[in-house]
Amino acid sequence: MLVQLAIRDIVLIDRLDLEFVSGLSVLTGETGAGKSILLDAFSLALGGRGDGTLVRHGQNQGQVTAVFDIAVDHAARAVLKANDIPDDGDLILRRVQMADGRTRAFINDQPVSVQVLRAAGAALVEIHGQHDDRALTDPASHRALLDAFGGLEKLAGDVSSRHAAWRKATQTLAQHRARLEKARAEGDWLRHSVDELSKLDVQGGEEEALAERRAHMMQAEKIAVDLKEAYEGVGGHDSPGPVLAAIIRRLERRGAQAPRLVEPAIASLDQALNALEEARIALQTALEEANFDPAELERLEERLFALRGASRKYDVPVEGLPALAERYAADLAALDEGEGQLKTLEEADRAARQAYEGQAALLSQKRQAIAGQLDKAVNGELGPLKLERARFSTNVESDKTLASPDGFDRVEFWVQTNPGTRPGPMMKVASGGELSRFMLALKVALADRGSAPTLVFDEIDSGVGGAVADAIGQRLSRLAARVQVINVTHAPQVAARASTHFLIAKEAQGKEKVATRVSPLDSPRRREEIARMLAGAHVTDEARAAADRLLGGGIGG
Repeated sequence: MLVQLAIRDIVLIDRLDLEFVSGLSVLTGETGAGKSILLDAFSLALGGRGDGTLVRHGQNQGQVTAVFDIAVDHAARAVLKANDIPDDGDLILRRVQMADGRTRAFINDQPVSVQVLRAAGAALVEIHGQHDDRALTDPASHRALLDAFGGLEKLAGDVSSRHAAWRKATQTLAQHRARLEKARAEGDWLRHSVDELSKLDVQGGEEEALAERRAHMMQAEKIAVDLKEAYEGVGGHDSPGPVLAAIIRRLERRGAQAPRLVEPAIASLDQALNALEEARIALQTALEEANFDPAELERLEERLFALRGASRKYDVPVEGLPALAERYAADLAALDEGEGQLKTLEEADRAARQAYEGQAALLSQKRQAIAGQLDKAVNGELGPLKLERARFSTNVESDKTLASPDGFDRVEFWVQTNPGTRPGPMMKVASGGELSRFMLALKVALADRGSAPTLVFDEIDSGVGGAVADAIGQRLSRLAARVQVINVTHAPQVAARASTHFLIAKEAQGKEKVATRVSPLDSPRRREEIARMLAGAHVTDEARAAADRLLGGGIGG
């Protein structure tokens, strides 16, 4: 339920902090005091349409914050979970309205879109009035209300799940059929392609390895002649090695005669001879690596040509050919085995449809039965609301061609306002005042089923008085025993039944400004306000006595 409402700089409201409790709360005050402003501000916090003109004159922005205390399993918390919004206690909706028309929305101090704020607000609060019966305009909401009245939510959820399973089975079947038809149309070409790609047997990374080997072989071919000539000069007939070896031997024989002169030269010649041998070995190794079979190069180039030809033919990179081969093989398998699988999928689709239709038919039967019970409950409330000649009916039309996650029923609330007139959709047949009372009767019949935890009624008692106003007050009081009810009213009979009474009034701020103030009333001030509602501007002792009688009979007395 709503526990706090804080408004800053909205139209005539500069600063307002209200606390609410369970039960029936009423807001009263003279015409033009700001009751509509208060509801507009509240609607803004719930995701209603923003408007820069709502900002108090002279201010850059206004703000409305609404705090709710709801159950841990309430539907509004699912909105938070779906949008990764922290949820650790009270639920706080906040809307900032800029004077330039822009708005910002927050839930639990986390920025959200207006759509998310509106979804949470719709789960928390319903606002009803003569011209704002949003919960009754959409037949889809009528179906949900009927299901809530009959406790059919679980069955309706099962129907929705079965519909989803049926749609998935139908989609899988359609995809398989499309694939099978394509395979049939391309059967011969598909078999040829699978055979060709299978024989080609492309290996992962093969093109890159072959190209690298081919480049190496072609480079080796270019330098092979130079390597051979270098090898002949270092290790062949023209090698200086034998000459150097002979010189070393001759010097060694002379070493004993002049060692100081000979030994350094011998050491240097040894080093040169060793370096020459290392060069020979390196050149020999290079020659061995550069040596290749020309036939190998030819085979390599033929393989590269075949791979790249297949790549162009099938319009995929060479590395994509193995995956393409697998896909074609799967398509071919689908062609060869598809008929049997098609029958299996057709049977699965048929079974899913039958499962859905069976549960949807059961749901439709229960809706038909529950509709009569709802009609009886609503019609039982109409007499005291001065609608004793009117009739309410729940029109349930079943058509399997309307199959949807909600079943195949179209549910719409109809009314007949007078005997002999043609029944029709409630939103088209009932007048504004009648519509408000039909809606109240429906809400009382539904009690807390299919309802937001907070209901706001905006002058639904407008244009009625006496016994009808008292009947409205009784029903609001009964409804408030199950959900929180906030009512803007001009009827003293309704106000007297409240458990909490707020007075809305304008207060002068200097010579040129006024501000709307809202204050809770204690018993003496409440008595005086109800007397004013009875008598008008001049409160008499008779009016006070009448107020005492109303308060004595109301739950707030």
